[in-house]
Amino acid sequence: MTTANRRIVLAARPHGEPNASHFRLEEARMPVPKAGEVLLANRYLSLDPYMRGRMSAAKSYAEPVAIGDTMVGATVAEVLASDHPGFDVGDMVVGFGGWQEFTTSDGRGLRKLDPAAAPVTTALGILGMPGMTAYAGLRNIGRPKAGETVAVAAATGPVGSLVGQIAKRRGARAVGIAGGPEKCAYLRETLGFDAAIDHRADDFPDALAAACPDGIDVYFENVGGAVFDAVLPLLNSFARVPVCGLVSGYNATELPPGPDRVPVLMRAILTKRLHLEGFIVWDYAAQEQDFLDEVGSWLREGLIVHREDIVDGLENAPEAFAGLLKGRNFGKLLVRIG
Repeated sequence: MTTANRRIVLAARPHGEPNASHFRLEEARMPVPKAGEVLLANRYLSLDPYMRGRMSAAKSYAEPVAIGDTMVGATVAEVLASDHPGFDVGDMVVGFGGWQEFTTSDGRGLRKLDPAAAPVTTALGILGMPGMTAYAGLRNIGRPKAGETVAVAAATGPVGSLVGQIAKRRGARAVGIAGGPEKCAYLRETLGFDAAIDHRADDFPDALAAACPDGIDVYFENVGGAVFDAVLPLLNSFARVPVCGLVSGYNATELPPGPDRVPVLMRAILTKRLHLEGFIVWDYAAQEQDFLDEVGSWLREGLIVHREDIVDGLENAPEAFAGLLKGRNFGKLLVRIG
């Protein structure tokens, strides 16, 4: 067995878009598990937009990654050695192993996976944090009703794609916003969205309005920027807006150009009695089993669809992550480590 552990650490804090200079691939000694711990070999790494926030020193809901520390991230791993009663050698687990080949754990935060029930990679996507984000945001904040219109941006991503499919299962109309004709065709033809709008098109605001003739009752916000500018005038009275991300601004180095649009937003909130609520997925951790049971059953029965975008090699994680923030991925972005 190897005695080395390749890992990617944060080398510098980016100002604007992250690039290769902000990461460093280094080789450390293989971690040694202590009494009561397991040794894990990370097989898949999840790349997610929230990681950009961890690269910044700005105050947020979680501590930033320190310079020189391993980048954080969820992983699917295999148990190589165990001194823990809850895990055996060969078990597959999901946890937060980070951007590295090996790690140790005392078992807290690990969930054992059943490869016979679903592919283990789904624990990082449709049956993982992204899927739980879609489920919790709609269940607790969006609360779509039959006949309503639910719109979602980044609709081919792991969150947005499930938002639309859950909306359809609740009897609502699903309108997806994505970048490019191929992604829009996937929304309509594979995921069954009622409409798909290309946010890169010159007539995007008009096309979105035409696709939502009765307005928007639920807008699942994970992008912000120009997409929200087009959505805001279409929000119906008492519309609900779960806010889980604002990826369009994660690389911004200054405030967007004027005029100041806050008064327009506040007037809409007041006059239309809008409900905008930010949330972090684990605010609803108590609902995780409900999510796994319901969405897991839909997946096993073939009632919902998911897509993965897999990059091979830990060393390619920085470039893939930079592409994620620009919308280059098509589906849930994963790195196959080994």
